[in-house]
Amino acid sequence: MYPFLRLAKELFLIRNAAPLATGEVSVTRHICWPWDLDMFAELNNGRVLTLYDLGRMPMAKRSGLLAMLKRERWGFAIAGAMVRYRQRIKLFDRIEMRSRVIGWDHRFLYIEQSMWKTDGACASHAVYRAAVTSNAGMIAPERVMQILGSDETSPALPGWVARWIETEAERPWPPMQEPVLAPLHRAPGIAPEITHELPPEVTPDLAEESAA
Repeated sequence: MYPFLRLAKELFLIRNAAPLATGEVSVTRHICWPWDLDMFAELNNGRVLTLYDLGRMPMAKRSGLLAMLKRERWGFAIAGAMVRYRQRIKLFDRIEMRSRVIGWDHRFLYIEQSMWKTDGACASHAVYRAAVTSNAGMIAPERVMQILGSDETSPALPGWVARWIETEAERPWPPMQEPVLAPLHRAPGIAPEITHELPPEVTPDLAEESAA
């Protein structure tokens, strides 16, 4: 289940916090609870991604992004992530989470987040690409920054992030187009058609990526 109550608590705790400028680090603190564990009695890798919301949303609130989304009736969608896991987090371990916007391009905001243990070790690190969306599609980050009163020119992205962006541009979509014996989109009882011809590569438009 999504941690709605924990998110509400985090937003309550920062209700009087100072505004956060673009690029400044937001720090939140959390505990690994029993319902965050997997079968190996450690913080589940998928749960890590969910818990990063608990740092990302307070950052968005302090920067004015959440208020802008509400005012404009826009949405906020995660379109991709690059994650590294390095240290196990056990039951009742305390975690410090750091979150910041590191830059943007013509489509996405890039958000860097990390989890730190009490001994100073970094447990995980992630970079998300996020899109502000409307019913008409994606909103250009330059416009978002303009509304927020920030510099519309992105800081230079780290080289490893820039290379990730370049690699993502080469990634085929839809993926895994090899024929399968029983695709779910075929009605039951109908024999599958096996073909060795793959459909042409499809390049997603902005609306498709915003739905991701």
